[in-house]
Amino acid sequence: MKDARDAFLPTFSSRLFAALFVIVLIGSLSLISILGIAIIGPAVGHGTNVDHAAGKIVEVGPGRDFVLLTETGQRLAFQCGNGCRASLAHLQRHLREHAHTDVYYVAGTNKTLMALDVD
Repeated sequence: MKDARDAFLPTFSSRLFAALFVIVLIGSLSLISILGIAIIGPAVGHGTNVDHAAGKIVEVGPGRDFVLLTETGQRLAFQCGNGCRASLAHLQRHLREHAHTDVYYVAGTNKTLMALDVD
């Protein structure tokens, strides 16, 4: 009986190693894909001339125009025109909750910042 058990263990351990290798391989490929989409996704979704700013909204109005205070202390005034993907209620909620806000924008004429997407 001991011989049959010894013959089974090498086969079982190699199958277990193969299964663990496949699980680790799928997990690492999934993580690389998710990180790649998170990094490249906004640029693909908004175009190549789009810049990004992050911070907290400190002022909203008139309309959907708003002021963003960045983490470096810089105040950026954004105009949220027809192409902007943000509602007034969404901007006011970020203001009220002091929520972290990501803004994707393009620089317009006369140094105006046109917001494309606010999240």
